[in-house]
Amino acid sequence: MSTSRTPVMGGRIRHIDGGFGWVDHRLVREHHIERCSHGALALYLFLVTVADGDGVSWWSERSLAARLGMDIDRLRQARAEMEGADLIAWESGVWQVLSLQEVTA
Repeated sequence: MSTSRTPVMGGRIRHIDGGFGWVDHRLVREHHIERCSHGALALYLFLVTVADGDGVSWWSERSLAARLGMDIDRLRQARAEMEGADLIAWESGVWQVLSLQEVTA
């Protein structure tokens, strides 16, 4: 397992412009939240809470699943959903909350 402190996607370091906290308001305004299950959103909230300034954290799947009250399979489904929504990246035990891509009309 990698213990590197390097973000998975260095070009996607999150920066919070405006807003109150670490959760980008565009998550709601641009309807990302409406496309995610409750389990996936719980995972996202947890990762936003524990991540460092680059959006990176190193929690094990087992620890995350226990904290979220999920089994490992459900956690992996939530991770796949968040990756599919382009909200997080994961590689070898390194989690990264990604900057939100600009929505184009």
